Amino acid sequence: MATKVFDREMFLDLIVNFIPLFLLFFFIVGYTVYNPFGVDTTFRTLQYALIVMPFVLLALLTYLSAKAIGSSESESPAYLPGGSTVDGAEPIEDHEE
Repeated sequence: MATKVFDREMFLDLIVNFIPLFLLFFFIVGYTVYNPFGVDTTFRTLQYALIVMPFVLLALLTYLSAKAIGSSESESPAYLPGGSTVDGAEPIEDHEE
């Protein structure tokens, strides 16, 4: 079964990571366009480091999570919702391409 890198269900699983990524990106762009704290390079460097580092790390974590979710969906049997914890549940065949 061939799967896309980001299908709809994986996107819904990872949306909790996309929201803070968007907020961090908003602040990066916002502080680049408008700097309310002056031109002091030390504070500006610290300010960007405190915003860009979590953005990069969260983007990396999101990518690795997407890869893990994608590989687990392609390698593990598929069950009906809630069926994976029921004793004796039969896996269903995935009819998606």
